[in-house]
Amino acid sequence: MQAATTTALPSAPGAFRSRADEVYDQLKQDVADFKLVPGDRFTETEIGLRLGVSRTPVRQALFRLQQEGFVEVLFRSGWRVLPFDFDQFEQFYDLRMVLETTAVHRLCGDGARVDAALLDALNAIWLAPAVQRSTDTLQVAQWDEAFHCALVAAAGNAEMARVHRDVTDRIRIIRRLDFTRQLRIDATYEEHGKILKAIQRKRGDQAAMLLRAHIETSQAEVRKITLHQVHVARQGGKTGKSTSQA
Repeated sequence: MQAATTTALPSAPGAFRSRADEVYDQLKQDVADFKLVPGDRFTETEIGLRLGVSRTPVRQALFRLQQEGFVEVLFRSGWRVLPFDFDQFEQFYDLRMVLETTAVHRLCGDGARVDAALLDALNAIWLAPAVQRSTDTLQVAQWDEAFHCALVAAAGNAEMARVHRDVTDRIRIIRRLDFTRQLRIDATYEEHGKILKAIQRKRGDQAAMLLRAHIETSQAEVRKITLHQVHVARQGGKTGKSTSQA
């Protein structure tokens, strides 16, 4: 791992967040940004020094990441970042596909349960003229996540929406990579727009088909980009890192 430089974690505004929560968020972001790549080894002391916290919140954060499959503890030798579990990610994508296609069928079938305000908000973003489209990758990634969550929420089943949010949280770490290229941003606008127009016309089968193709394409792109980014990070690590590789 790179030589540690102390980075004090900011206090979270609003709702109370423990130091362990903040350490968890930072380490998960480090994995997402490929600052920590599969095979990197580190100790709780190193992380504590870098983030300016004691070992206790670091250990608590690492146990959470261990449960989610991102790191593993090594007997008497610290921790190691695990390879991305694409089999597990694919299972989450399968579940997401079921939830979202079910939701769009409901949006096209049972108008009494539809949250029209949510759909109107999506239309305002994704059916806007091309000149008004955002090119901010972070913003588009956030809007994309909100688009899919809103489709499920608008269908009126709170439990479906809750499960979908959980799935979304688990795949966020790799899913955001789909917006690192303008080509994918443009494709997302076009595909979201077609899905919304099919919903407006109450064409459930068409909306579900478009949604399924959209998710499958995104999933394939994310896997390809992730593998490439890991490779690039590892190549850079040969000269810029001292972390031992498994």
